[in-house]
Amino acid sequence: MTATTASTSGTTWNAERPWRGIMVATALPLRDNLAVDYDAYAEHVRWLLDNGCDGVVPNGSLGEYQTLTDDERARVVRTAVEAAGDGARVMPGVAAYGSAQSRCLAEQAAEQGCGSVLLLPPNAYRADERAVRAHFADVARAGLPVVGYNNPIDTKVDLTPALLSQLHGEGSIVAVKEFSGDVRRAYEIAEVAPELDLLAGADDVLLELALAGAVGWIAGYPNAFPATCAELYRAAVSRLDAALPLYKTLHSLLRWDSKTEFVQAIKLSMDLVGRRGGPTRPPRMPLPAATENSVRTATEKAVARGLC
Repeated sequence: MTATTASTSGTTWNAERPWRGIMVATALPLRDNLAVDYDAYAEHVRWLLDNGCDGVVPNGSLGEYQTLTDDERARVVRTAVEAAGDGARVMPGVAAYGSAQSRCLAEQAAEQGCGSVLLLPPNAYRADERAVRAHFADVARAGLPVVGYNNPIDTKVDLTPALLSQLHGEGSIVAVKEFSGDVRRAYEIAEVAPELDLLAGADDVLLELALAGAVGWIAGYPNAFPATCAELYRAAVSRLDAALPLYKTLHSLLRWDSKTEFVQAIKLSMDLVGRRGGPTRPPRMPLPAATENSVRTATEKAVARGLC
């Protein structure tokens, strides 16, 4: 598609800027023996798009990319592209310990016709600014638009507004998935890099970042509630009066996206609403009983309110 998906509903996705809109960081269904269930994943991608989401982000942290082999990562991307029917709607995560591996993954994504890639800074060590800039420049040479992913909590490398401005000015990134949790940064990013697209990177700050000008949401909880989350996103970027009540209702679930156990929590919610979340690969362990009960209660309340 080359036109905006549904401009009257507030979505910002289009084929020229396919990183915009509501892009779901997809959970990866695993069988009981922890093998990837590619058929279930293909069905999941189709279900997300059929329920109002604009695209998918395979091989992110929610997709447990750190535990996948190179062959599994490649097949996950192929599966997503085939299921979506439009590579522009697929933004693979290409994070890796080495820049050469990240670039190779980006080149594979380009060969599959993907519209963009999502890239963390170097995270094998606390990289300095020179290393960060070289890393992003190298991956950008693969030819696909690169969305930078700022997650200083996990990577210990902070893509500050000033550094983002440099990366954008050098042509290394087109957008940033902002996951620092500091919504004040949105305004500074707009000041120093006004052409850089801001994407909400955590579910529980969606509304705050949308008000600050975010043009996309790389989201976790649509894996369980896609239609409702799509409605929330489109309201957030166009109608605050409609978005705020829904945001408040969902927030007890959305905040799990920012917690250490986010993969297990979202997969549990998927299981509870009749989807295939399944287990997680080690070192992630099943949720402790108290945590499981909290996620279960929040999910069941959402279902009872008709949000599923």
